[in-house]
Amino acid sequence: MARPSNVMIMILNLITLLVGLLAIGLSFWFAVDKNGSSPCIRGLQKPILYIGLAIFVVSFLGLVGSCCKNSFFLWIYLFILFLLILGMIAFTIFTIIVTNKGIGRALSNRGVDKHRLGDYSKWLQKYVVNADNWDEIKSCLVDAHFCTRKSEFISTKSVSATQSGCCKPPTYCGFEYHNETYWTMPKKGPAVPDQDCKVWSNDQTQLCFDCQSCKTAFLDNLKREWRTLAIINAVILVFVIIVYSIGCCALRSNRSSKYQKYR
Repeated sequence: MARPSNVMIMILNLITLLVGLLAIGLSFWFAVDKNGSSPCIRGLQKPILYIGLAIFVVSFLGLVGSCCKNSFFLWIYLFILFLLILGMIAFTIFTIIVTNKGIGRALSNRGVDKHRLGDYSKWLQKYVVNADNWDEIKSCLVDAHFCTRKSEFISTKSVSATQSGCCKPPTYCGFEYHNETYWTMPKKGPAVPDQDCKVWSNDQTQLCFDCQSCKTAFLDNLKREWRTLAIINAVILVFVIIVYSIGCCALRSNRSSKYQKYR
């Protein structure tokens, strides 16, 4: 008769096995659907495929180990879960470090409300807004028509910080407004000698995507999302630790069953 711990491990791994298959199927759909999905969405195809395969393999090991009472497969399953727990702890700590406001203030010596690239950790600056990554981010913004939601630009109160930083020139430049995404520089030049005032372009594929204001707004939004991800990661970590504990009980049950069998 199957022990409760084995039954719980079977149910949990059956669910995650189906999740893994769903992720694999979704990645193949992104690869096949060339017209329906954008290039940015299709860029998720490989990560989703790898994650789906990893979930499938780990779930399969746990399912076989619990169903067949195979201690060898359960050992491998628990070892992978242990590495996953360590990785998730490291990721949570890393996320807290790279999104910490105090680090950015120490680097730039500026208040939090006056966003500059120095307000963010060196890692975010180096690996998120570097030349290669930022070109991909810009292409995604253009592909998603991020700056063509005209109704959102009627009132500045309805414009998000990222749209304000990327879709129109900074207010302090003193540009003349013509429509939502078309502004002209005054004849006497910008109101302040800021680089962002020179970078602005009415080209719909350029706008202020290369402005410091756009990059800092993007980083600020990314920082908030990563903090949310850290919370979600912590919740999942607790769940994985519980599953790991149940798996240890299942392994102990397998051993005791074999011991009673050969007594």
